[in-house]
Amino acid sequence: MPTKLNLASKPFSNRSLPWVVTTLVTVVSLICLVFIVRATNRANAQAVAIQNDINNLKRQELELNQKAQAVKNSLTTEQLQTLVAAHTLVDRKHFSWSRLFADLESALPGTVRVKLIAVRGVTTRGDETLAELELTVVAKSPATVTEMIADMDRGGIFHAELRAQNLQRGRGESGAEYELYVIYRPRAGSPTTDTVASTPPTADDLARGGVR
Repeated sequence: MPTKLNLASKPFSNRSLPWVVTTLVTVVSLICLVFIVRATNRANAQAVAIQNDINNLKRQELELNQKAQAVKNSLTTEQLQTLVAAHTLVDRKHFSWSRLFADLESALPGTVRVKLIAVRGVTTRGDETLAELELTVVAKSPATVTEMIADMDRGGIFHAELRAQNLQRGRGESGAEYELYVIYRPRAGSPTTDTVASTPPTADDLARGGVR
């Protein structure tokens, strides 16, 4: 006669299974912890190495600044003026009038005419050339100049600020003159040298150069 097992009064239980599961979870957790500790140690070592590099660069920069200051202090006033003039001359040789004319041609609307361009300063930062310009234009409407300034800023080559507005005084001339302060940044890769001298052009040169 077969034996009947009453599971309700004697449920089946495997006492070793919970211990096996617990042991596996513990081992996996320990392994993960070891990997986390190793990764943390590597990250900390890299952070220390990077910080050491930064400290070394700062120390070198400080030493170079001190040497430069010592050289500067050893120069007379006349020598400092000569040095500044030499740097200015070198920077101006990297300025391209033809590039400026081409960029102005594309930036100015057809109703705006250039009357005067004066370069007040040229600096180079690596491969980038920056020029400070005084630009006088003639336009019939202030709204046209305002819109032109906004378009120049959006283009990224020119940053223009309106400095003054003067009514036209010449016979048969209409509109007004607008004096602008302009920061000029030629696009990367644009030519930066000319065979033309680096002196500012005259009004006749502007007309021959094609700028409106």
